[in-house]
Amino acid sequence: MWITPFLITLAWFSTTQANDYCENLLTECRQIIPWTRCYEDRIATCTIRKRFMPNFFRQRVNSSQEAKVRPTLEHKVHIPSSALQRSRGAALEEEVLLVATLINSTYFEGLPQGRATVGGIVPNQSAPKQYTVMGALVLAVMAGSQPVRNLSQPIKLTFKHNNRGENGTCVFWQESELEDGIGYWSTGGCDTIDSGTEFICSCNHLSFFAVLVNPVISVDAPNYLILTYINCIGSALSIFFAIISLILYICLQRRRPEKAISVHIQLTVALLCLHISYLLSTFWVRQLNENQEGFFCWFLGLFLHWSMLATFSWTALEGFHLYLLLVRVFNIYVRRYLLKLSLVGWGLPTLIAGACGISGVYGKHSLELKDAENSTASNAVAQCWMSSHPVSYVTTMALPCLVILCNSCMLGLVVFKLQGIRGGSRGTESISDWKKMNREKGTRLWKDCATVLGLSCVLGLPWGLMSTTYISLPGIYVFTILNSLQGVFMFLWSVALTCKSRSECSSSIGGPCSQKMMTTSFNN
Repeated sequence: MWITPFLITLAWFSTTQANDYCENLLTECRQIIPWTRCYEDRIATCTIRKRFMPNFFRQRVNSSQEAKVRPTLEHKVHIPSSALQRSRGAALEEEVLLVATLINSTYFEGLPQGRATVGGIVPNQSAPKQYTVMGALVLAVMAGSQPVRNLSQPIKLTFKHNNRGENGTCVFWQESELEDGIGYWSTGGCDTIDSGTEFICSCNHLSFFAVLVNPVISVDAPNYLILTYINCIGSALSIFFAIISLILYICLQRRRPEKAISVHIQLTVALLCLHISYLLSTFWVRQLNENQEGFFCWFLGLFLHWSMLATFSWTALEGFHLYLLLVRVFNIYVRRYLLKLSLVGWGLPTLIAGACGISGVYGKHSLELKDAENSTASNAVAQCWMSSHPVSYVTTMALPCLVILCNSCMLGLVVFKLQGIRGGSRGTESISDWKKMNREKGTRLWKDCATVLGLSCVLGLPWGLMSTTYISLPGIYVFTILNSLQGVFMFLWSVALTCKSRSECSSSIGGPCSQKMMTTSFNN
């Protein structure tokens, strides 16, 4: 009869041992709330079925000495002896069990959790939107049998990274005190140091650690195809309307010669070259073989870069000319003014593009597409552009940011001047005139809004939306649509100036309209 209880005991023991494998621990603990407590309790005693378990370190270490472990080549853990001694508690044994392992971040995302911010904790029932776990890996570090908190000597964890443009924040997983399975990423007790290639986290406790970084917005093949169609259609429309804008500006210039219109003409020509070079670059690269570049692709990359630099140069000169009209209204005469502007607007891009051409940065630039799972696809798309080079970041990122910043200040000055003009006119009018102006307030408000909106396009402020391309995919769509239609916006501005010129000519009594000087391009 003793055989039956023995077999039952043996079966129970075998089942218990099978369920206590380290490989199955995450799946089993996920059924328990809170699962992280279960994992911390059982990871020290679970059985390793395989001889080698990747990304897993478990070993007894001497608590009187600091411990340095490396579960992977990208992760390092440095624990001071004071932390190991505290984890030992009142035990007499000098050695403590140290565990360091990597866990996929999806185990944390599947639970109700909070939303992390750089400044602290913001409880929320949704996953973090503005940050993502770097490498989708969480580093779990546990030692001894006692909780380790509020250390005077912090624990240092190193996370290697290869993207110098990422901003990272060290966090740990904080379980709710109610033990209801709700958790969130917290920055409490952790400091972050970015050495350029590593994020070094200094934390005063042991827990589940990760680095939250700005999400890298990737474009998959379907979205890239849609964006390409938007760009091509928008560029084709911009070319058509830019040509019409040039005709309108030339006619307007013959009727009433003004420096502002000449600057508009130069900017329109630069935009026309930009959209033509983009279409040529996009279509020509499709005719090349996979490993073929050719001289014409090199030339198109140079032409596209030169056109973009010329566009930003003349956009900056638009802001400079607006500054002269607003601040130095009575003293804006400069000898050979347009010639000097042309030397800057066309000469500076030529020098930069020529230097880049000599250094050999132009050619066929490949862009790897991502699939729905954010993995690299087997195919890549190409563009006749420039390779990843420090000068490319300076000329395509730093220069536009500087131009947008200066022109934003100019636009703010325009709004301030418009408000001053409206306020000054109210102070000099009689009561009856003031009532009449009050009735026309809505009309003037629309005119002022249209003026500010038109100047925003002329000053190139839609380029400022490039910052949204690092935040979300809809931001990429908004940026693509608005900037591919810049030629259309320039056409609308030319139509507005033409209509304004005709209304001034029809209302002119004292002399021919060609003798009237338009001091600014935004007066009513």
